[in-house]
Amino acid sequence: MIFPNIIYLLQNVAEAADTTAKKYPTLKELVESVKGLSTEQIITSVIHGLMSAIFHILLATIIFYIGRWLIRRADFIINKIFDHRDVDASLRSFLLSMFNAVATFLLLIIVIGFLGVDTSSFIALFASAGLAVGMALSGTLQNFAGGVLVLLLKPYRVGDFIEAQGQTGTVKAITLFSTVLATVDNKNIILPNGGMSTGIINNYSKEDKRRVDWTFSIAYGDDYDTAKKVLAEMLEKDSRVLKDPEYFIALGALADSSVNITVRAWVSSTDYWGLFFDMNERVYKEFPKHSLNIPFPQMDIHMSN
Repeated sequence: MIFPNIIYLLQNVAEAADTTAKKYPTLKELVESVKGLSTEQIITSVIHGLMSAIFHILLATIIFYIGRWLIRRADFIINKIFDHRDVDASLRSFLLSMFNAVATFLLLIIVIGFLGVDTSSFIALFASAGLAVGMALSGTLQNFAGGVLVLLLKPYRVGDFIEAQGQTGTVKAITLFSTVLATVDNKNIILPNGGMSTGIINNYSKEDKRRVDWTFSIAYGDDYDTAKKVLAEMLEKDSRVLKDPEYFIALGALADSSVNITVRAWVSSTDYWGLFFDMNERVYKEFPKHSLNIPFPQMDIHMSN
């Protein structure tokens, strides 16, 4: 796929060079044009040409420095606007670099035009080069576009705990081409931004509150009201459990070997896992103290003669 693009680019370069060569006279044509002129006319023509060239060079130089000053000034103003609106640092860097690249390219085209050079062939050359590179790097450009969307829309930020593309971890870095996740066992996973911008993302850190769900089981014959009271006391005494919304306790299911109790409580997102594991440990220790048995799958076999 890359070689046809290179051939296409070389063809456009050749066409641009041929167009530029046809615009300017050859040495033979120059000699023919000055054959009938006197020495004084030749000197006058040369001086006139030099003065015109010097004037255009000076004008192009002035335009270049004025343009650079305007670009720096616009860069400063845009940076101030980003500061005022508290734009993300990675997004700010990307937008400023893009602005500088585009503005500098347009300035160079203007300067080249003032020097009397036909800019159409240069523009065609750059367009052909951009097309060839774009076709050769289509996958990379897709990730680049995905990175721009992630930085603009912010479905997640650095430090968020997310699940995406079958991977779960804390966002360690967001670049233009990929997102780096740090897993709970401290492995770095690099995900391409193309899939991150179009796939499903579960952001566990987006909201301030999360609901913790448990299913605790007691044996058939145990007192359900006692189990419900013990669970309620545990939740009431834990300061991490939020009062609004209130916690929820109900008989969830009558399973084959157990009576399942559904428990739900709301906590701050940062307390989710701490409360989840602590509650499991406390139930395991407290239920036997109240004659509540934690069942396990079993089968009763009755034998008769």
